[in-house]
Amino acid sequence: MIRWIVFILIFGIIDIYAFQAVKTTFRNKWINIAYLIISIIILGNFIYQLATLDRSSGINTSVNLAIGLFLTLYIPKIVVMIMMFGEDIIRVPQAMYRYFSTGGTAESSGYMPSRRAFVSQLALGLAAIPFGSFLYGMVKGRYNFKVLKYTLHFEDLPEAFDGYRLTQISDIHSGSFDNKEKLEYAVSLINEQKSDAILFTGDMVNNMAKEMLPWKQTFSKLSAKDGMYSVLGNHDYGDYVSWDSNQAKKENLEELEGIQKELGFDLLKNESRFIEKNGERIAIVGVENWGKGFKQKGDLKKASEHVEANDFKILLSHDPSHWQHQVIDDDYHYHLTLSGHTHGMQFGIEIPGWIKWSPVKWRYKYWAGIYEEKKQFINVNRGFGVLAFPGRVGIWPEITVIELKKGVNNA
Repeated sequence: MIRWIVFILIFGIIDIYAFQAVKTTFRNKWINIAYLIISIIILGNFIYQLATLDRSSGINTSVNLAIGLFLTLYIPKIVVMIMMFGEDIIRVPQAMYRYFSTGGTAESSGYMPSRRAFVSQLALGLAAIPFGSFLYGMVKGRYNFKVLKYTLHFEDLPEAFDGYRLTQISDIHSGSFDNKEKLEYAVSLINEQKSDAILFTGDMVNNMAKEMLPWKQTFSKLSAKDGMYSVLGNHDYGDYVSWDSNQAKKENLEELEGIQKELGFDLLKNESRFIEKNGERIAIVGVENWGKGFKQKGDLKKASEHVEANDFKILLSHDPSHWQHQVIDDDYHYHLTLSGHTHGMQFGIEIPGWIKWSPVKWRYKYWAGIYEEKKQFINVNRGFGVLAFPGRVGIWPEITVIELKKGVNNA
């Protein structure tokens, strides 16, 4: 109860500042009333959705929408508050000077200088940028699928696999989908890449296997000539909802594993497989989730027990912190690791060749795209779906295509 009171007080202060900007700029009571009604509805719905969240099913589309509307409205309000507070840094000393210089006499009322319309207008103008961005992210950004293509060179790549193509997808989070047409487009986009293999790096659902049922038919259209391989992500285990029993939780995971099999994925749970061509082979190694601060069921040694040291190895590991803390310095040389998990926070700025930034970089050293350490590569996929905030701003949903080439020309 106390945390809700604190929450309401904090956002009440933000609203007071934002309302002052609206009132100073428009000076129209109906606009002011409309602003207050909208703010009360969005904040109230957000509090209601979180307070009544069913722990047995977890985040759903209604909660996603409440979170999205809340962020869309209140991130801009924070921008306004900062601007208005900056003005108060000047106004308060002026008011104090007026008060003490007049001796606080009754006839010297109105010590606080009026707010300047220019400052309020500037604050609302700046706030319009995140407002428009978040709104676009919810309406269009979440389905703005991008195909990102990379070519990676390896001296010891088997000749038979020179030019071999892999498509990676990650973090489907099927419980957050609400548009079948857009999803079917994305699946067809994956198939259009005509890669030799499709690799999925975890988080098929938010919490429960049943989230995938409405989308099974769509995802069953995925295909690749050399097969599809997958691993589990931290959300796939059902750890973030309440279960009636451990048995129910176990059955949920078994159901999800069964769904992956029905879709054509070969789920690797600390296991490996080989793809063979012309008498040569590459190893696909898949570990269960291992993440710094998350579930750590991944067992690299067990997963590679049938793999030789000189095999060319592609590792599927959901969380890139696994690569950082265990894979890079392992005795085995894992040529290419494919991960996801971070979503790029679904928010950031990316202009190729100029800037790549997201707040998630303060949590993960490797958070989006290709990285190289000790002649080993990792690709951190930005994710296919969304979680919590039902949109993407600047960090778009990703389908990764990686071509393997024999040689040393990695720019």
